[in-house]
Amino acid sequence: MGPVKRRHTYDCTVTVLIDPPTWPAHDTLWSHLVSDESYAELHAFAARAGVPRRAFDHDHYDVPLAKYDELVAAGASAVSGRELVLRLIRSGLRVAQRDKRAH
Repeated sequence: MGPVKRRHTYDCTVTVLIDPPTWPAHDTLWSHLVSDESYAELHAFAARAGVPRRAFDHDHYDVPLAKYDELVAAGASAVSGRELVLRLIRSGLRVAQRDKRAH
């Protein structure tokens, strides 16, 4: 199955994905926001949605539960955590854990 393309309020096609907020930290649950197209697309989407650049972690943004519905409404495609990882790997944008630790 190919990438799901959606139109959002900014009138451009996006392939930004978000998984359910299931990762606990700092008294909330967190989601991952990724693109299966490009980092440029991901950064542009995040900036428009008000996600701070400091939330970027090598190949994804960590976003709190409080932003989940807003990001989906802005055009992020809600997918399972497994689907998000598989599509990130297939896109070639996945940064391996060993490479994350090296930085």
